[in-house]
Amino acid sequence: MDASVNEGLRSFMLGVYNKLALGIALSGIIAYVAGSVAPISMAIYTPPLTYIVMFAPVALIFGSMFLMKNPSPTGSAILYWAIVVALGLSMGVYFLMANLGLGGMSHFVITKAFLATAATFAGLSLFGYTTKRDLGPIGTFAIMGLWATFIIGLLFFILPMIFPSIPFFEFGSPMQLIISGGFALFSAILVAWNTQSLKETYFQLGGDQRGMAVATNIGALNFFIYFVNIFQFFLSLLSSD
Repeated sequence: MDASVNEGLRSFMLGVYNKLALGIALSGIIAYVAGSVAPISMAIYTPPLTYIVMFAPVALIFGSMFLMKNPSPTGSAILYWAIVVALGLSMGVYFLMANLGLGGMSHFVITKAFLATAATFAGLSLFGYTTKRDLGPIGTFAIMGLWATFIIGLLFFILPMIFPSIPFFEFGSPMQLIISGGFALFSAILVAWNTQSLKETYFQLGGDQRGMAVATNIGALNFFIYFVNIFQFFLSLLSSD
């Protein structure tokens, strides 16, 4: 492999990581403002707007699966930033909880969870980048596991609305920790798998700039979602201490 290929791959991966870092920074700022500025918090986290904030990220992700069969660089970029903003708004509730002293949440817990997530993500992505082992089979398993965990979590959210005798599981409860742990475990596997997959995609594209722009956006989007899943698990774990 010549130096130009190595440099091209490095530039491509840095593009993905830079876009991810910008997304994390933007979502963090949005979450902090949404959870710390009282008028904004009251508007966002009271019905009916709170339900829109809660389900907007899921709606965007599912909608993109059906509407973006052949995404363009612009379309995939808009999708990425829309999900970053939507998840930033939804995660503002953690800062609100920290400000109100609810659920064992604090700014220190949020900081520790973020640092733990960043370290975990970096280690897993480095493994995916350097390993010679084919991560395809375990990646497929993790995708199925992530979907199964999502369906279970959705059922535990919807069923109490239909059957009042079934209690909602609260933040930090054992069931919430189990479901959050499932998301984190499968997302952790997918961080490594997606890193390896992005390397393979780079070589498959053969210098196609349009394709690489789309791959950068979609790669950053996948990483961002995995990062959030792992972050939420660490939040649940640390706030329950």
